[in-house]
Amino acid sequence: MNPSTPIATSESTGKRSSGARALQKGQQTKQIIIDAALGLAEQIGLEGLSIGAVAEITHMSKSGVFAHFGSREELQISVIREYYQRFSNEVFFPAMDAPRGLPRVRSLFANWMKRVAIEIQSGCIFISGAVEFDDRPGPVRDALATSVQAWLAALHRAVALAKEEGHLVPDADEAQMAFEIHGLILSLHYEARFLKNPGAIARAHTGFENILLRYGKTVKRSANPST
Repeated sequence: MNPSTPIATSESTGKRSSGARALQKGQQTKQIIIDAALGLAEQIGLEGLSIGAVAEITHMSKSGVFAHFGSREELQISVIREYYQRFSNEVFFPAMDAPRGLPRVRSLFANWMKRVAIEIQSGCIFISGAVEFDDRPGPVRDALATSVQAWLAALHRAVALAKEEGHLVPDADEAQMAFEIHGLILSLHYEARFLKNPGAIARAHTGFENILLRYGKTVKRSANPST
């Protein structure tokens, strides 16, 4: 046996271990930066993000932040992805435990409302980002639009399943129903965050129940009220 073999193996193992620790530390640092950037974006919008601003609040150098992202644009996209992941974890995935049909639609809306109750104070980058990038083509707008479209597709699918389960009237327009639910959330943000209307949350809940009344199968009425 070559006496140098165990030593070489030990050195290789040590290098791999050191490399793994460095990678883990780098990932942790990057996550810290993203968390800080997301908090900042919720307050001042995606457009307000800059390498310098994030470096200041994380007490890092600009070069240190830049090394993890390479550009302001990539930082913005990383923030969008992080926001979408958190949104999915809080709103979408828990609702999948509810039975298919209206119970799942109700769960999605209830989870969404819980998040909105927080975002009335902190802000929502889906909404602020839409204002900032609606007419500005590019990777940031694409990342933002893709995230919103993915969520709305999930909402539409939940409504479509409710129709398949027989929980909606046969002629229900699931796209219209999903559109109206989304509209409630947008209106709630405007009323509660911008206009500071204290009754906005209650009105959103009432609006949702009215949507279910119009599309729910159990309330299908005869065309002739006297029959």
